[in-house]
Amino acid sequence: MASSYNKIDTAEPSHGPGPTTIQLGASRPPKKKKKLIFLGIAVMALLLVCGVAVSLYVRSRVTDSRRRPSVQPSQAVVLACGQTRYPSLCLKSLTGFPGSHAAAKSDLVRISVNLTLRHVGQAVSGLSGLAGASMTRIARRAVKDCLELLEDSMDQLSKSMAAAASGGGNTADVMTWLSAALTNQDTCMEGMGQGTEGVVRDRVAAQLENLEEIISNCLAIYAMASGARDYAGIPVKNRRLLEAAPGSFPLEEDGFPAWLTARDRRLLTMEMKDVQADIVVAADGSGTYRTITEAIKAVPEQSTKRTVIYVKTGRYQEYLKVARKKWNVLIMGDGKGKTVISGARTIQEGYTTFHTATFAATGFGFIARDITFENSADPSKHQAVALRIGADHAVIYRCSIISYQDTLYVHSQRQFYRECDIYGTVDFIFGNAAVVIQKSNIIARKPMANQKNTITAQNRKDPNQNTGMSIHDCQILAAQDLEPVKNSVPTYLGRPWKLYSRVVYMLSYMGDHIDPSGWLPWMGSFALDTLYYGEYMNYGPGAATGKRVQWPGYRVITSAEEAGKFTVAEFIYGTSWLPYTGVAFVGGLS
Repeated sequence: MASSYNKIDTAEPSHGPGPTTIQLGASRPPKKKKKLIFLGIAVMALLLVCGVAVSLYVRSRVTDSRRRPSVQPSQAVVLACGQTRYPSLCLKSLTGFPGSHAAAKSDLVRISVNLTLRHVGQAVSGLSGLAGASMTRIARRAVKDCLELLEDSMDQLSKSMAAAASGGGNTADVMTWLSAALTNQDTCMEGMGQGTEGVVRDRVAAQLENLEEIISNCLAIYAMASGARDYAGIPVKNRRLLEAAPGSFPLEEDGFPAWLTARDRRLLTMEMKDVQADIVVAADGSGTYRTITEAIKAVPEQSTKRTVIYVKTGRYQEYLKVARKKWNVLIMGDGKGKTVISGARTIQEGYTTFHTATFAATGFGFIARDITFENSADPSKHQAVALRIGADHAVIYRCSIISYQDTLYVHSQRQFYRECDIYGTVDFIFGNAAVVIQKSNIIARKPMANQKNTITAQNRKDPNQNTGMSIHDCQILAAQDLEPVKNSVPTYLGRPWKLYSRVVYMLSYMGDHIDPSGWLPWMGSFALDTLYYGEYMNYGPGAATGKRVQWPGYRVITSAEEAGKFTVAEFIYGTSWLPYTGVAFVGGLS
């Protein structure tokens, strides 16, 4: 963004009276005048001497600085920065950071994360200073979003810092946290572009100057040092799990992974009437609270024990958030269409897309089961999120997620969806999480006139981010209102929101409403050679690949090894977190 400034014209200095003129033949000046003349001459001489002294001092300092050699980056810094997308900024920022000159390759990870954390902290401090400024309602909400997102980044960078200090930590964890921090910054600026006045946007941009590039460089340095890499654009899982073959994790007869705790297995298989919930919500007053808002407020912060909130049948008109410090929350209802959480916020009411969500969760280990999340806004209102998830190790199980445009915001970190129904029209599954959607129904609705349906809009912005969407063993269907007009309303599998967009459909049924070309460009040739779009062994009338797009980044996957990179076991498995949620899943391809 080009910066502008007002040029200040400097006027010529005003001149005082000239020297006293003594006319020939005039009488001699009195003694008082003679003293003033001598005093003026003395002052001028003193100023001349001082000026010469200052000039000599400055010249000597310049000469000394030229003689002193400048600090040169170490070989380790040069090599590390050479792997980043912004090498000049990397060299400049690392070379000036304490300890970098003598740092080894492994030390640079810690230094880079520390540097990035400081920059994010400075951005938070700077944005906090805008709180009292005059601005429109949507601008204030956008600034509030930015503060929340950057505070999340500070938490993720702090965890990355602790992992680096202890010897590197788990590769999948740190890559996830750094990827999320980069996504947070991008989401902040996306929100600032949604109707925010230019002066506020410029002030925010000034506080975030170079922040995206610094986070990107940090991610690249960690990826290089840890050995994480892409295999033809496909993420490689945690190195500790490289010996485990896809699908090698056994399942018990009840369909859950063998290594689930007995308590979690019972919790997710038993009838609701048998669940001993910590908190019960009932609109009729028969529970602990009448509202879900009160229930979430009562959840302890940073609890390592799972808190179970049971929400009885009913329609709850609430806007809810399970915040970052609310860990291990499990919210369960009486089933799809029975327990309904509904809202109607849209961008046309002065909200950012991020802020339109009826339900949002960023707290670690969040699980939802047997609930409908809905944004009931009319399709003419455009962006209207029903569910937004930015929680790491999040699981959404047997839920309905309903809206039109931008239904499900899979914002960041690792997420798993199973046996869900997801309804929408334009970009209705979007975001930059590492997410697997398994055994679910993805249902396109009738859009507004002259609109096209696009199922996914994935916004991976950096090639080092371990993010993407894997849609595995799902049903890609047309809703009842789309069926009569499906031949005139094309539905596409996705379009690339950002440069390195990554989406894979595997072993899924595709109805005849899917356009034969499969995928839709975002704008012109943008991202067509940098995206990764893949299809593997899908079936049904819409699955034929003979007329698919011929983009450089699109591929029909024929290798089980390549497809296996996008399974639960490899794409989001991480540190064996998913089994402990108690939700059944297929670890490999089948």
